[in-house]
Amino acid sequence: MNSEIVESFAQMVKEKGIDRDVLGGILEEIFGLLVRKKFGDEAKFDVVVNMDRGDIEIFLEREIVEVVEDPNTQIGIDEVNKRGNEDELEVGEEYVEKIELASLGRRLVVLAKQSLNQKIRELEKEIVYNEYNELLGEIVVGDIYQIRKNDILVNHNKNELMLPRNEQIPFEKYKKGETIRAIVKEVKKGNSGPVIVISRADNMFLRRLFEIEIPEIYDGIIEIKSIAREPGERAKIAVESQDQRIDAVGACVGMKGVRIHAIVRELNKENIDVVSYSDDPIIFIQKALAPAKLKKIELYEDERKAIVTADSDQVSLIVGRNGVNIRLAMKLTGYDIEILREEKPFEEYEEDIELIDLKEELGADVYEILINHRYDTAIEVLTAGPEKLKEIEEFDDEKIEEILELIKSQFEEEE
Repeated sequence: MNSEIVESFAQMVKEKGIDRDVLGGILEEIFGLLVRKKFGDEAKFDVVVNMDRGDIEIFLEREIVEVVEDPNTQIGIDEVNKRGNEDELEVGEEYVEKIELASLGRRLVVLAKQSLNQKIRELEKEIVYNEYNELLGEIVVGDIYQIRKNDILVNHNKNELMLPRNEQIPFEKYKKGETIRAIVKEVKKGNSGPVIVISRADNMFLRRLFEIEIPEIYDGIIEIKSIAREPGERAKIAVESQDQRIDAVGACVGMKGVRIHAIVRELNKENIDVVSYSDDPIIFIQKALAPAKLKKIELYEDERKAIVTADSDQVSLIVGRNGVNIRLAMKLTGYDIEILREEKPFEEYEEDIELIDLKEELGADVYEILINHRYDTAIEVLTAGPEKLKEIEEFDDEKIEEILELIKSQFEEEE
């Protein structure tokens, strides 16, 4: 029976990857508990587990007495003599005997198996918890095996990982059976075992992808200074080269963009701006807001605030679609950025707009009136200004202001 128990659990140890010495310690603890159940808490005993031989030996130690008062801790001299007393032991000495597992009773042996199973399960959970705790912030690759309303379950080395909705890239489509990459973001102890949360939306996932695709970052030649990201939409990453001979931005983008495109594909076509880091906040803010052209930046270090002055036609570039560009620039630089708009002199506009292209926006009637008064382009109308336009009888002050504002807005959109 001894060898059967050890062998059955040794096989379990092999499958689960549990250390043999750890199992030996658990067996000693479990069978020590059984001995106390049978012989009481005062019993003196020793449990010896030999994993190599597949054997468990239990030795009970009792005091030799003339008259037995407690059979769990004492044994009579007559009983010892009946058993041979080969060591010629006397009253007051200790008698050690080997206890067979069968003598503990079937019920206690079954209890031992159940307790051992429970201990193994707990140990297995602890092993999984420790394994993924060491993988925090690292990329794992698994297979999607279940898609639920609020999360996705991923199989990784026969362990269940959870990708919650808020850690997914928005609008990314997932299919059962697909291979997926993500970072281990959090490991928690749950009632039924460790809860392992993975993420594709975390900034660390983007950082790890750059380390994989760009050897110079992995080797420490190029350092990632900061990351700002709105998953699935756009990201900005500031990099700095530790070697003056290497262009940090160029190395990250790669020949014909091959390196950055690999990361963009992994992130469901998320746009990535690679920005050259600078210790000078003004230069850094300027680069973070590129490609917009800024006229002036005023810094307020105590408030971590920057006031940016730019021509009106640059404001839409600074802000970006739905404000994403300026939000990411603020996260990347750590400064709260405000914009001061300046009207750009009309002669500085690089391209003019033909009025025919604005016919729909202006309305057919307004368009015909302007053309009839020899205004053919948008800049011609803006240069004329309110004073000249007042000479047109069909326009009042309100209409003139409306026309000028509409045309100015078209230049901003063009930029």
